[in-house]
Amino acid sequence: MQASAQLVQYGSLFMSIVAGATVIAVRMKASNKPTSLRKIIMPPVGMSTGFLMFVSPLTHVSLLWALAALAAGILLFAPPLIATSNFERVGEEVFLRRSRMFIYIIIGLFIARIALHDIVERYVTVPQTGALFFLLAFGMLVPWRLAMLIRYRRLMAFGTGNPSQ
Repeated sequence: MQASAQLVQYGSLFMSIVAGATVIAVRMKASNKPTSLRKIIMPPVGMSTGFLMFVSPLTHVSLLWALAALAAGILLFAPPLIATSNFERVGEEVFLRRSRMFIYIIIGLFIARIALHDIVERYVTVPQTGALFFLLAFGMLVPWRLAMLIRYRRLMAFGTGNPSQ
């Protein structure tokens, strides 16, 4: 039983590393292509299907823990992403331009997530840990994408200038 739990923990860590590397690669590549309203809105919409995990009793967590995970995403993890995501209009196309700090912030967030993961797993099961980190990620993604949506619409409405100001 102990070996099985360790296998799940190491598998989870490995998948987190793969997911983190994928996020960095996709985000860096995306800055070379124009963005659109759909590209900004669809990630939170697609991610919202993850709430179906809560159908399973294995993922149920207390309301206080769920709210704390959401709050951590909103208050701690979203602001650096919002601060490093800006748009630039080139002709009729809009590109997402991140600062050089973006990759370091993503790596820092990933390290924090790994460190928190070990702490949280001391108090809840592996499925509950997954549920809490899903809520944290959702809490991070929605404000970030809302800020991007506001900046994108501002840029499209005014046509020039930095929409983040």
